[in-house]
Amino acid sequence: MARTDAIDLGSLRLTAGEGRRLDAEVAVEPFRYGGDPYRLAEGERIAVRVDISCMTARGYALRLRGRAGLRGPCMRCLRDAAPTVELDVREVDQPGGGDELSSPYVAAEELDLRAWTRDAIALALPGQITCRPDCPGLCPECGVLLDQAGPEHGHARPPDPRWEKLRELKLEQS
Repeated sequence: MARTDAIDLGSLRLTAGEGRRLDAEVAVEPFRYGGDPYRLAEGERIAVRVDISCMTARGYALRLRGRAGLRGPCMRCLRDAAPTVELDVREVDQPGGGDELSSPYVAAEELDLRAWTRDAIALALPGQITCRPDCPGLCPECGVLLDQAGPEHGHARPPDPRWEKLRELKLEQS
């Protein structure tokens, strides 16, 4: 498996209708999601499979597949979370095809595999990264872990501030 962060599409010398499959290891730098840092679970590289098909007029149809395990904080309780995301994304780059057919990852027949992989991971992440699906999180009052606090955990409700002025009222008894 080749270690690479870019693929020179021109050097593949593909003709229209011809394709090639490449397996590669790509470096992915740690990134921030929801303000929290996340990194690959198994080092700095991820194994990916890239399918490259040459279209007419020197265009390319591209497919990226892989699996990425991540490490970072749970968004509910801040303990370690380790989500795994499946990658299966496609890009098309057709010169002169306009924005719809122009890939931001291809420039001068060079595929930026590192940027494409990083973006694919970010787009595959769930809306909330949690340590487990039923994580109850932290108590909003005291910050204790709710799964350790037990079902009896609670706090007295503070008095309603709208009634504060009435507490200052002194009534005379006759």
